[in-house]
Amino acid sequence: MDHLTGDGREEDDEETLREWDMEDRDDGAGQQRHEEEEEEEEVDDQTSVNLMNIMSEKLVKEPVKVRVHDIEIRGNVKTKDSVIEAQLKELREVDTMQELLQECVRANSRLRALGIFDKCVITLDAGPQELPGTANVILEVEEVKRLFSGDLGMFSKPETKAWTLEGTVKYKNLAGLAETLDATGCYGLDTTSELSAGVTYPRFKGLPASLATRLTLLTQDWQRYSSYRERLTGFSVGLVGDNQHDISYNLTWRDLKDPSRSASKSVRRQLGHSLLSAVKYTYRRDTRDSVFRPRRGIAFISTTQIAGLGPDAKLLRFARQEVELRLAIPLGLANAALNLGVAGGIILPWGPGYKTKATPIGDRFYVGGHSSLLGELKGPSALLGFRTRGVGPNELRRTTASQTDKVDSEVETSLKRDTLGGDLAVSGFADISFDLPMQFLKSYGIHAHTFACAGNLVPLTGNNTTQWSLRNFLSGFRVSSGAGIVIPTKLFRLEVNYCYLLRYQENDRIKRGVQISLNSPQ
Repeated sequence: MDHLTGDGREEDDEETLREWDMEDRDDGAGQQRHEEEEEEEEVDDQTSVNLMNIMSEKLVKEPVKVRVHDIEIRGNVKTKDSVIEAQLKELREVDTMQELLQECVRANSRLRALGIFDKCVITLDAGPQELPGTANVILEVEEVKRLFSGDLGMFSKPETKAWTLEGTVKYKNLAGLAETLDATGCYGLDTTSELSAGVTYPRFKGLPASLATRLTLLTQDWQRYSSYRERLTGFSVGLVGDNQHDISYNLTWRDLKDPSRSASKSVRRQLGHSLLSAVKYTYRRDTRDSVFRPRRGIAFISTTQIAGLGPDAKLLRFARQEVELRLAIPLGLANAALNLGVAGGIILPWGPGYKTKATPIGDRFYVGGHSSLLGELKGPSALLGFRTRGVGPNELRRTTASQTDKVDSEVETSLKRDTLGGDLAVSGFADISFDLPMQFLKSYGIHAHTFACAGNLVPLTGNNTTQWSLRNFLSGFRVSSGAGIVIPTKLFRLEVNYCYLLRYQENDRIKRGVQISLNSPQ
């Protein structure tokens, strides 16, 4: 028994050795295959790297001819294909790979700007083998789940020196057309109020512009400056270009009233109802590196408005043109930059009796207020050191019984005259901005600036117009200078300036010393 048992053990040992040997061979073969696969992967990776290097060098050295064969859209559930294809239209017009890559970046930015996608990924793939020199574009999108949004906040209006409470609600992509429905309400402490609702369709009917329509009910109170309150009820429709061009049509019923019954004679002639039917065209170009603190680049805007389109006798008929040019030049020291700006505007009536007809007071130009020199491009308006509507033609108000008992003061005397605005306005400025020496201030973008500005406006129409001459116009320029601290944020630009008046006229509403302005970007 012991012998048999020993033989069995020997046989088991031999079997075990054979299994170990087979396992060792299998492990060796597996390791060899693994090493071969790693070598193949390294060869593939090296081949891909070499191919990428060759393609990169070729893209840099010479144009690579290619055209788009097909565009595939994936992931859109609610948004219609035609809406997305309108944003990709330029991809079908490219002739080279370089142009295709650039247009893909622009298309991706346009799609994200719609605000209806959480993710946009564009992939390029080779076209069919039978069509060499072609590429397929694959777009994968992920739609946002929350299409409703709202905002509520307090905002400053430098032109009226007042604060307003504004609220907005928006709903996007309700019909799958990437449209935006919005409603806005605004209430100001100066009794200014606004209610409006609108719809915006991006790239309407394949055009490189968005279609925007809006209904507006607006009340503005200018009694403090010009003794009238206006109520506007209107409808507008326009094409807002992606880059430089905007055109719109506006139909507005306007009602001007004098609640205080103290308006001057020129203002009383403007009271009552009128109808505005106008088309407006705006061209803008801005290559500056920053809106809040430009250091290099140029900006230009031109706005043309023709009013009086229609046969109604209540129509306001005038032509209005304004332009503004700004230039930013780096100085190369302390991050300093010189900003220069010049703006001008003119408004003239047309139609029967235009030679003696006055222009509408609400559409004239006004200079002065708390606007920043580097704020929004909006024509000849900013002139530091002067109050809102504080420059230009004015007229003595009608004295009422309640005003007779008031004690005269400097403020009361200045407010006894109505600002009438001007038909021709010109303004200009020079501003030098530079960093402060403290690193803490630099890290937050807080910097200093010094400035000089000048402007003037005169009437060209109406019964009280004097003979216009270039010499009198130039001699009437108001001039101010000063310096201040600028605190930029993502939402607004805060300026604390000290203003020194170099030239002003007797009835101007001036503001010496410290002047604070709060401006939003354009």
